Amino acid sequence: MIEVLQTGPLNTVQDLGRFGYRNIGVTSSGAMDRLALIVGNLLLGNEDGAAALEIQTFPFRLQFEKDTAVAVTGADCGARLDGQPLPPWWAMSVSKGQVLELRTPIRSARAYLCFAGGIDVEPVMGSRSTSLRGGFGGLEGRFLATGDHLSISDMAVGTLPEGGFGAVPPETALAGHFLASEDGVLPVRAIPAGEYALFGEEAERFWTQTWKISSQSDRTGYRLSGDPIMLMSPVEMRSHGVVPGVVQMPPAGEPIIQMSDANTAGGYPKIAGVLEVDLWRLGQARIGSRIRFIRSDVAEARAAERAVQDYLEDIRRTVPMLTRALATMSRR
Repeated sequence: MIEVLQTGPLNTVQDLGRFGYRNIGVTSSGAMDRLALIVGNLLLGNEDGAAALEIQTFPFRLQFEKDTAVAVTGADCGARLDGQPLPPWWAMSVSKGQVLELRTPIRSARAYLCFAGGIDVEPVMGSRSTSLRGGFGGLEGRFLATGDHLSISDMAVGTLPEGGFGAVPPETALAGHFLASEDGVLPVRAIPAGEYALFGEEAERFWTQTWKISSQSDRTGYRLSGDPIMLMSPVEMRSHGVVPGVVQMPPAGEPIIQMSDANTAGGYPKIAGVLEVDLWRLGQARIGSRIRFIRSDVAEARAAERAVQDYLEDIRRTVPMLTRALATMSRR
């Protein structure tokens, strides 16, 4: 068990999402930064999609009520265990009674706390993710509150080195496959979508200008502020299915990027689709930060996806080797 000692709104239990129910209006939910959640689970020997805590309001503190192991990934939030600083993207054994604290990140938006065995809440439609809009999943369909107690699945914790070990953050390990931010502007790759041609010459400004993530943004979608892009002429469209990464253009001409709690259907024209492999970077973009869309293609998307899978596979192979080596050393 763990006890939440201090929290703010919007901190929730999340896994990789709830799939197969969009046809009945159920959004997928799941981690905004799926890569951070998977890495945290791999460091602990969990299944990739084990449920974890997504923390986006700080400070956050919890106390462990049993010996276990924890991994902190995602935003560098100056994590401290009993007051002692922990490196980012780090896993370590913890003891009953110890207190873990996460502070406000200097940059990036969300930290992930993974636990050996994963958070043990009742699955709903095959997922433990919290749907705040639907009021189900996670912990009673709500965000965490001070005094909450959460169960951790029983799992034999492997031998971890004293002080713990970590992974190279993806922004470093995958630097050759993801464009670096310039002057604080995050480049986000996208491909023109179904109604792109309806914007005529106006569509070019979608790529050339810088957009700001407005305060009207959340896990459902990022509303962007910038010079409006208008249709060549009004068009009536039937509602159609949408998924995370779809960029819709409302009548006001400022884009909305559908995120983890994306609507299941909508009628706004689609100007572009963000590469799925870039969504984890968007999940770490803070309100008020700036982005620029980079026109991409399927070949580039596949190359980036292969690089991410290679990165994860390297961690998947390395962690068991490390724990076996440490176990051997401890027996000598």
